Amino acid sequence: MDKDYVMRIAGTIREQLVSMTDTAILMSWGIHEFMATVYKDLPGLKFCVNGRLFQGYVLICLNGSDYYEVYLQNEEGTSCISDEVCFDELGEIIDSHIESGTDKEEYARFCEQLISFH
Repeated sequence: MDKDYVMRIAGTIREQLVSMTDTAILMSWGIHEFMATVYKDLPGLKFCVNGRLFQGYVLICLNGSDYYEVYLQNEEGTSCISDEVCFDELGEIIDSHIESGTDKEEYARFCEQLISFH
């Protein structure tokens, strides 16, 4: 796959993720190591996270249907969390798997405990 194409796709994914996701949410993921990647012959963006629910890599790949496929990868393996994600859904889907979970009240209590602890 053409390196310039992969780099452009990775840059677009990063720009969409950062512009469509609240900064506080992005910060809660402990993101580092953004890199362009190819996974399953799909161009994408890979980055390391240190979330409350998941620690490892997030891979966001553009598929042939103009949707994103989102994978979580760590020492236990790689799992697809969704294979039809629109650009404006990336932050919410990733956050629910690596940081906040699906129980918003439980996560709010967790955050309150963290604030009162500090």
